[in-house]
Amino acid sequence: MSESNKNIEVLAVNISKEKGTVKEAVPEIKLTAIGVDGDAHSGDWHRMVSMLGQESVEKFEHKAGRKIAFGEFAENITTKGLLLYETHPLDRFVGKDIDLEVTQIGKECHGDSCAIYREVGNCVMPKEGIFARVLKGGKMKAGDTLEYRPKIQKVHVITLSDRAFRGEYEDRSGPAIEEKLKIFFSVSNRKFEITRTVIPDDPEALEALIAHSVNADFDAIITTGGTGVGERDITPETIQPMLDKELPGIMEMIRVKYGEKKPQALLSRSIAGTINKTQVYSLPGSVRACNEYLDEILKTYHHLMLMLHGVDAH
Repeated sequence: MSESNKNIEVLAVNISKEKGTVKEAVPEIKLTAIGVDGDAHSGDWHRMVSMLGQESVEKFEHKAGRKIAFGEFAENITTKGLLLYETHPLDRFVGKDIDLEVTQIGKECHGDSCAIYREVGNCVMPKEGIFARVLKGGKMKAGDTLEYRPKIQKVHVITLSDRAFRGEYEDRSGPAIEEKLKIFFSVSNRKFEITRTVIPDDPEALEALIAHSVNADFDAIITTGGTGVGERDITPETIQPMLDKELPGIMEMIRVKYGEKKPQALLSRSIAGTINKTQVYSLPGSVRACNEYLDEILKTYHHLMLMLHGVDAH
């Protein structure tokens, strides 16, 4: 187990036959591809399994002035040892037989259709409950241990520059992108790994590096350089045929936004798209342009990541 991973305890497993009712603790549950076998909320959707930390339950008990039974907030799994609402989508909980992937933090409150809300006029699940889907099914019971494995955002920053590759010029845009990403992930409390590589303006080298990064399950590839109209500017035409889907709106908006004050920005041929589950962005070579582009790209980064992993974040 790595330093960022943590073991938590399963205090109870709970089931209800009807939606809008409290769940009852049972000796054991069976997790299948569509959730908890026999539970009203199971199904082929992103909230097939619900989880709630005892830490959240105890806070509510203090406010409500009474004890809360396991499952009373309609959670399938009650845990102890981690503030579940501080986790993120695509984090995982792994046990001996099961593997759960977080898909959503909190939910819309159903108000009067919720049993606990009807009784006390409030509910903790909408703010602090989490939801998961089953990656690997199996049996679970009270007393089991789950290992929390936070999703690590892996980003490969690739600088294309003949001079930087030969050591004649210091790569400045690559480190600028890395620093911007570090701040972005740190602010949202995400784990991350950033790899930087400098290569010449060579299409074969770029194509091979992108293919390697995709196969290594990088979440994003960000290139800098080679988006102009010079003879050695080969980045967009190398990347474009490799994309499964192009996302023209991002770069179009950026060019228009910054081109209004600086017409030269309209000459950038930067593109964005996806390969498998990897986001791919080609940025210009200047530090200023990289910062401006990332200001816009990062606004949709997490949403696009969830879409690529089949998580409904709408």
